[in-house]
Amino acid sequence: MKKIIHIDMDAYFAAIEIRENPSLKGKCVIVGGPPNSRGVVSTCSYEARKYGIHSGMSSYQAWNLCPQAVFVHSSFGLYKQVSDQIRGIFYKWTDIVEPMSLDEAYLDVTNNKQGIDDPVYIASEIKREILEVTRLTCSAGVSYNKFLAKIGSELQKPDGLSVITPDNARDILFALPIGKFHGIGKVTAARMNKLGIQNGEDLFKWELRDMLKVFGKNGLFYYQVVRGIDNRELVTESEPKSISCESTFHTDIDKLDELLEVLKNLSVRLSTRMKKHDICGQNIVLKLKYDNFETITRTCSMKGSYNEAEILYRYGEHLLIANWETSRKVRLLGIGVGKLDSEGDCCQLSIPFE
Repeated sequence: MKKIIHIDMDAYFAAIEIRENPSLKGKCVIVGGPPNSRGVVSTCSYEARKYGIHSGMSSYQAWNLCPQAVFVHSSFGLYKQVSDQIRGIFYKWTDIVEPMSLDEAYLDVTNNKQGIDDPVYIASEIKREILEVTRLTCSAGVSYNKFLAKIGSELQKPDGLSVITPDNARDILFALPIGKFHGIGKVTAARMNKLGIQNGEDLFKWELRDMLKVFGKNGLFYYQVVRGIDNRELVTESEPKSISCESTFHTDIDKLDELLEVLKNLSVRLSTRMKKHDICGQNIVLKLKYDNFETITRTCSMKGSYNEAEILYRYGEHLLIANWETSRKVRLLGIGVGKLDSEGDCCQLSIPFE
């Protein structure tokens, strides 16, 4: 049986800003764009979260919910520096580390460098050393697979440590609201609620064939995780699966010619980045965020592997015209390329559409 630890820093960006400026301690701290801008919340302190503020929310909306909040610009260079310190601590224990972001990672300590059998002791030591080195707290989940370790790290935030074993996994999962299951998003959770699935116990009652019928291939994932089954290995090295560029507008756009001009500039930027790294791609992905923050993505395959700006633009143009709801204003436009080829084996420039 594997020994997996999931480490999740507590309100990471906000915690660093408070560490750097102790006068912010105990206040509603929001890291992101100022309230009079079109920025969004990167993260916020736990005091701010009590007002319903969360990452991804517009700064203006956050300000309306909590006018007394202190808005702080992001210091990504510092966040990356501290993240490197934290990962250095991880690698003292194991080389099998799967970073998920600057503030989150999985560790496989089944056979660790220190030869210690107790993963709970290892998690405690990692928490202690992170606090000692960075003066920041984190939460840890310890279990026998990735899914349960992730669930464990969220059970007692902040500064928590939870252990999920084969003996207590069912009780924890049965009581867990369906929206708290990692891998079940808001839309799916709402759909499950309408079907009478409010928590893990309700989900457990469904037969596999019914899960597959209603939720497609994801049904197998839902069926397994509520039974504590997750056979995924940690991924320590991976090639990028996609590359993209996007732009958030100062003023929402509702004219096609303006959107196409932005798309053309984004295509040039994307092509430049791809050529710099000598990569091509086979799929085009278009991203649209409307003025009510609803986001859609649409994709299509190219007839070959390309990195030329003209080709990227022509496919992106096709997707934009086919999928944009012309009566709606657009807040953000993005274009990306998937199914990357890092060997630089690109097709010659050609016109993709008649």
